[in-house]
Amino acid sequence: MNNSLLTVMSFTMRNKLRSKAFIIMTIVLAVLLIVVGNLPYLIDKLGGGDKVTRVGYAEGQQPQVVEGLKDYFVKLPDAKLELVPIGTEAELKGALENGDISGYLTFKEDSALGFPKTVYNAKSAFEGGTSSTLAAALQLVKNNIIIKDAGLNDDQKTQLLSMVSLETNKVSFSNEKGKTEEEQGMAIGLTYAMIILLFMAVMITGQLIATEITAEKSSRVMEIIVTSVSPLKQMWGKILGTFVVAMIQIVILIGAFVINLTMPQNAESLDKLGIDLSVLDTSLVIYAILFYLAGFFLYSTLFAAVGSIVSRTEDLGQAVLPITMITLVGFYVAMFGLTHPDHILIQVCQYIPFFSPFLMFLRIGLAEPAWWEIALSVGILFASILLIGWLSAKIYRVGVLMYGKRPSIKEIVKAMKAYKV
Repeated sequence: MNNSLLTVMSFTMRNKLRSKAFIIMTIVLAVLLIVVGNLPYLIDKLGGGDKVTRVGYAEGQQPQVVEGLKDYFVKLPDAKLELVPIGTEAELKGALENGDISGYLTFKEDSALGFPKTVYNAKSAFEGGTSSTLAAALQLVKNNIIIKDAGLNDDQKTQLLSMVSLETNKVSFSNEKGKTEEEQGMAIGLTYAMIILLFMAVMITGQLIATEITAEKSSRVMEIIVTSVSPLKQMWGKILGTFVVAMIQIVILIGAFVINLTMPQNAESLDKLGIDLSVLDTSLVIYAILFYLAGFFLYSTLFAAVGSIVSRTEDLGQAVLPITMITLVGFYVAMFGLTHPDHILIQVCQYIPFFSPFLMFLRIGLAEPAWWEIALSVGILFASILLIGWLSAKIYRVGVLMYGKRPSIKEIVKAMKAYKV
């Protein structure tokens, strides 16, 4: 069959695209990513948006501190907190129970500190946002009281309370331009997303390829297929067909996420979070695609080879366990590398083909590897894909017709010598 490779590809694609499980999973993931894409807007709205948090206090308690807090929140742009005077502590508790206030302040004198100990009382112990805002305000009030008693003038007071300016900039020792803090943030986000995406692609699509091959063997359909399609074309037809389906799914999911993330309602929220998609490095996106493709084909050939030597789907999980463990090691080393991209472990493992799709991309995004490091890692990776693809094809050639007990490595090697790919 001249077009046997395309025939196997189209057959694999049709089966997977028509699968109810594939359609349902794609729809569910797309809906989840649409929600995630609108998360900045939803957090802003569901989190209260322009709603002001009302915090009560007992009238007459610590007037100097309370007035300082009021002045702080009046002068603060977009203040979302209001201090509300209420009679006694019992009345404060009642107002909190009725929902009139979100919490209330109580004070206790502390002669050693020279400033009252303050307690924020709320229905929940997890009031981190309001508590941290109040803590910052109280610190400033304390500083103002001390400064006032010290007799400093307005200029000295302004200089003392002004924030120190500190920016982070990545220094480049090559011809590249050093990355700004925003560019580094986007690089970290893309690197993290790429590692997760590659890990999921390897685990999900690899298992699909191995399961389909094993299922065909167990149902004896394989014996009919090999009479009309060579094992090499059969293996690569399944891998390429699954790859195209995976790409269609990824385009749908990423498209749903990016389109919703860039919707007008998210613009203000993204700006508040310091996320600017325009600073994303195009070359990093190209590297992401390159290493994703390389990692996909490297692991897919291994899963195909393992699937061909298993006669029962019940035994497949145990057979693919070594590949799964290798993938997990690469994933967890990459997670460690997110905070230590120049660690010696990362620099060594970036040349190991099973790990380089994760680690070399990580170093390109977060560090500054030399051009020869990238070239050497990519060269080893692509040479390994060709070598492992050839070995997998030989294993597949003999494995698809070996039934019964799973063959030993010695039996596979002996059979491989008897056949040419």
